[in-house]
Amino acid sequence: MVNWKSRRFGDVLWIVNMILLAVLLNIIANLFSFRIDLTEEKRYTIKDQTIALLENLDEEVYVEVYLGGELNAGFRRFRKSIEETLEEFSIHSGKRVRYAFTDPATAMGQKARNEFMADLAARGIQPTNVVDKKDGQRVEKIIFPGAIISYGGFETGVMLLKGNKAASSEEIINQSIEGVEFELANAIHKLVNTDRKQIGFVDGHGELDSLEIAAFNNQLLEFYDVFRVDLSRKSDLSRYEVLIVAKPKYEYSPLEKYRLDQFIMRGGKVMFLIDKLEASMDSASREDYFAFPYRHNLDDQLFRYGARVNLDLVQDQNAALYPIVTGQVGGKPQMQLIDWPFFPLISSYPEHPITRNLDAVITRFASSIDTVKAEGVKKTPLLVTSKYSRSVGAPVNISVDKLRSMSAAQFDKSAIPIGYLLEGKFTSLYKNRFLPEGADPAGFRPEGDFSRIVVIADGDIARNEINPRSGQPQELGFDPFSNYTFANRDFLMNTLAFLTDEAGLIQTRNKQIKIRPLDRQRIQDEKTFWQIVNVSLPLVVLIAFGVVRSFIRKRRYASF
Repeated sequence: MVNWKSRRFGDVLWIVNMILLAVLLNIIANLFSFRIDLTEEKRYTIKDQTIALLENLDEEVYVEVYLGGELNAGFRRFRKSIEETLEEFSIHSGKRVRYAFTDPATAMGQKARNEFMADLAARGIQPTNVVDKKDGQRVEKIIFPGAIISYGGFETGVMLLKGNKAASSEEIINQSIEGVEFELANAIHKLVNTDRKQIGFVDGHGELDSLEIAAFNNQLLEFYDVFRVDLSRKSDLSRYEVLIVAKPKYEYSPLEKYRLDQFIMRGGKVMFLIDKLEASMDSASREDYFAFPYRHNLDDQLFRYGARVNLDLVQDQNAALYPIVTGQVGGKPQMQLIDWPFFPLISSYPEHPITRNLDAVITRFASSIDTVKAEGVKKTPLLVTSKYSRSVGAPVNISVDKLRSMSAAQFDKSAIPIGYLLEGKFTSLYKNRFLPEGADPAGFRPEGDFSRIVVIADGDIARNEINPRSGQPQELGFDPFSNYTFANRDFLMNTLAFLTDEAGLIQTRNKQIKIRPLDRQRIQDEKTFWQIVNVSLPLVVLIAFGVVRSFIRKRRYASF
């Protein structure tokens, strides 16, 4: 017979109740799961745009990250961040995102490893040489900080290690961690997206030809449908999300300008990549070579929208290298790579999703840009020169011999803008003016819908170099003299993503993760104190706990 009042039965009943409560709480947690991000910068919180993308996945996404194996502390932190992001992706996608970490060095055989690594490089995952110390010895390891993402029978490679290469290694890794969500989400969106937007390259005015813009065009084709647009012919421009004007040399007719203007008035976006002055390195060895203006006839239109490209060229001490003949030895010219100030390297950016954590961008013969009053238009600088720059008004003498007479004191200007983002409701160039001959007055709009315009005072920012041996286009941003690939491609693709507002994913580039390094000087000064605290404090707490417990037990049982 059960004694309902016995202490033993009460203990058993209490244990059973606790077990049932734990089971009930687990069932409720599975039905109504939630996560709380307690970090100051919300580093574990996924943006709403990414969540919307993940929740609408129809099939499984498989992500293979090539950061397995033994890594140093910095890359272990990087790998941990990627793993945490992918875990969040998996949760928000209903477990449709699956991932694994692989070490390419574990491939069987040297030949298999080489083929595997060459395949990764061909997919855009470039190797990085990591130097570390182990047991007092210098250890080098080649890693591939990227991933292959597969969805619906298609796959794409994504480079995860990015950032401004001028920063320290710790800052580069931190910048890469900040961009992990965008890079992964953007790659998934590229595979998932079936409603591809259309981009048009305006043609017919001496713009960059198909070979000069091949690298940019191929990159665009991964995300968009790309077409050539002839403004001289009447066509439906509304199907294009963005029109790109890439380094025109010849004049736009009034009717072509009108069609471009009305495209903007109807909410279309335009990227102007404009060279104001005709300049070339082919004639830079001549002392009498001067750069004179192009007559593309777009100045008044840009002025009405809020920007003015000036008749000058920007020079910067932070510039790309170029081979210059410095003398003769044995009848042969001697070449030396020097900083060519007409090729500014842009590495300091205003805070904006387009340029956040971006590596340096190479420009060639860029002009400065001023903003002018335009009601309802917000103007944001995107590209600015360094603290040691200047602008030289036209006509500009472009001569190698001028380098010898330049001094650091001449570069007395700072942050000269050469690129602007304009946002708002623009006013038509033809408001309160006669329309050009051939224009349809019935569809004329004097005021526009909300739109965006990007003005870059350098047409060559989108031009790729041509391999002189093979005649094939090289990667956009590749500089053959320094053998370095600058971030021109990333800048232009980020700009297009912002203009087209592809699922709003560009906003995920605003994520910020703070570095909280320890104070090394304080560590050195207080090292002994904290060692004593860490060793003695646990012992003091343990002894105090024993004394208090003994005192309590003595008082409790002394009466028996």
